[in-house]
Parts: sequence; structure tokens; C-alpha cells
Amino acid sequence: MMEMTPTRLADLIKQAQAHDPDAFDGLIDAFGSRLHGYLYRLTGSRDEADDLLQDVFLRVVKMIGSYRHDHRFEGWLFRIATNLVRDRIRRIGRGPKVIPFDARGRHEGDASAKWTEASDDATPNPEASMQLADDVDALQKGLSKLPEAEREVIMLRHFSELSFAEIATVMGTPLGTALARAHRGLNKLREMLDTDGLKAQVG
Repeated sequence: MMEMTPTRLADLIKQAQAHDPDAFDGLIDAFGSRLHGYLYRLTGSRDEADDLLQDVFLRVVKMIGSYRHDHRFEGWLFRIATNLVRDRIRRIGRGPKVIPFDARGRHEGDASAKWTEASDDATPNPEASMQLADDVDALQKGLSKLPEAEREVIMLRHFSELSFAEIATVMGTPLGTALARAHRGLNKLREMLDTDGLKAQVG
């Protein structure tokens, strides 16, 4: 896949605004995996994440003509995704689930892999693997207990790798509010994980 430089992204957006289907394919290739991981973690369902990802890009097709590129395209995409998840959760009346992980604490293509890859070793250690699985499970349970706004900030920052400025745009809040929510959310997570004796670091 071609490297997604700012110039390349600007070209794709311009082509998409001219209704070039290949440009939309390029945008899906560039952002689809991260968006799917984010949607999956907020809904707890691969099927719902698949459906929502399609909805996101249907919205993109409809709205790209009015989009004015200001180098915040990722924030614009994740704002669409966040609003769709909020609508879905309110409509079906339930919060997020605890996401199942594989043996190394992540699912394929998930941006959160960086949280656990540092613990990988050339020689597998069964005890360490079990501890890691327990730690990640506790982390997921902690995330599911956070208030919606604090959970979203942490998801956007650590799992979707957006800057706090982009997160503020996605959530429609001042930068200071996004930072404060992240600070409160991480402190609550630390307290919950300390209570559970979690050995992995959060921050």
C-alpha cells in the first residue's frame, strides 16, 4: 500500500470529491483497520463494527463534497464513527461489552497491539502469557466501567492514536476538556487496576 503522506491524502480527498471510486478505496485502505478496531472496542461486536464501518464510509461518500480539508481528516472520520456508535448504543440501550482477546491480549489488526507487543519474547513464557491475558482482561473490564466520555477519550488516544487536538475536534469539546477527561479516566483506571493487583502499566 502506498504511504499515506499529507500530499497523498489531500489528493485522495480531492479525487473522492470528484466521485472517483478508486479514491474511496484508497481512503478505506488507509483508515479502515483503525476505524474497525475503534468501533469493535466500543461495541464489543465484530458484526456491529463491520456494519458501522460501512455506515461510516457511506456517510463519507455523502458528506465528502462538503468537507473542507484542513489537515484534520482523521478527526473528521472518527467524529463520524463516534456519533454513529453513540446513536447505536442509545438506540439498543446497552453499553460496551468486554472484548475477548487472543492469547497475546489483542485481536488482529488492532492498534492496541502496541500495548502488549512490548511484552512479547522470542521464547514463549506460559506463566507470563497467562498473566498478560489476565492483565488485559482487567484493563478491558476497567474501561467498560468508565463514564462514556472518559472511555471515548482513552479509546481515541490509545487505540486510535489521535492527538488530543484531534480528539477535542471529534468530541466537540475544548482541548482542555479532552485532556481533563483523559486524566480523570486514566486515574480511575489506575485505581481499579491497582485494586485488582494489575502489573501492567496504564498511562
